[in-house]
Amino acid sequence: MATVTDWLEGARVRTLPASVSPVIAGAGIALWEGTLYGPILALAFVLALLLQIGVNFANDYSDGIRGTDDHRTGPPRLTGGGTVRPGVVLAVALTCFALAALVGLIIIAWCGKWWLIGVGVAALLAAWFYTGGRHPYGYMGLGEVFVFIFFGLVATCGTVYIQGGTVPWQAWVAASAVGLIACAILMANNIRDIPTDAVTGKHTLAVRLGDTWARRLYVAMLAVAMGCGVVLAFTPSTHQASLLLYLPAFAIAFRNSWRMLSRGPSRAQGRALIPVLKTTGITELAFALAVLVSFWASSLLV
Repeated sequence: MATVTDWLEGARVRTLPASVSPVIAGAGIALWEGTLYGPILALAFVLALLLQIGVNFANDYSDGIRGTDDHRTGPPRLTGGGTVRPGVVLAVALTCFALAALVGLIIIAWCGKWWLIGVGVAALLAAWFYTGGRHPYGYMGLGEVFVFIFFGLVATCGTVYIQGGTVPWQAWVAASAVGLIACAILMANNIRDIPTDAVTGKHTLAVRLGDTWARRLYVAMLAVAMGCGVVLAFTPSTHQASLLLYLPAFAIAFRNSWRMLSRGPSRAQGRALIPVLKTTGITELAFALAVLVSFWASSLLV
């Protein structure tokens, strides 16, 4: 029988910063615009968490029934490890998606932008078909593309839009940065799994690029994201001193990049990539908090 720890591991708590970070960044832009509305922001957080947890359980189910997780390097999965029956994991995933849809409808009803139903449906389909269905796009090396779109652009700009009805260019820059770091999280995960994914037919972008170029792309993603932070700090919207707020994210990103590219004993590979995966999530959260605080401070100075 699965324990609470097993279910928490199945929910992959370490990936949750990827869901709340874009909402945090979007909240900062909304604060600066003067359109922040607490109840809707709270619902946006709930929606993001439900989608992320639903995706994680859906991946657990789909990869498990395919046998993709039989020899994985990371922590054991519920389905692949035989801890929980596949049907139960699927039911939990679908419940999360159903609750996410309900929360999304409440948000849409409040803001009156009914066309957002199409965006919501697209997000749910993307969540399922990442590893679900006959031809999952995650097995074709397209995972990072959809992560950038939905966990970067849509989540961040959507948070701003549902509160103010507009999306300033600063939101697009912040969304791009958050999306790239989310892609780096996925890339770190897939670099770790290259040996097993290649054998089981899961042709992720990391598998297609190979270990060396996948590591370089991981570093490039973080570098561009940190560059977006510099852009945000040196715009008329914020004070230049706000660059200091991004330093924790810069420092963690640099350390992870060093571990990815190092040829010495500090090189992260195999299970040693798990801490890199976790700290990349912390990088995203630190970056989002920097956006929030810097734009909040700017709103006070206006």
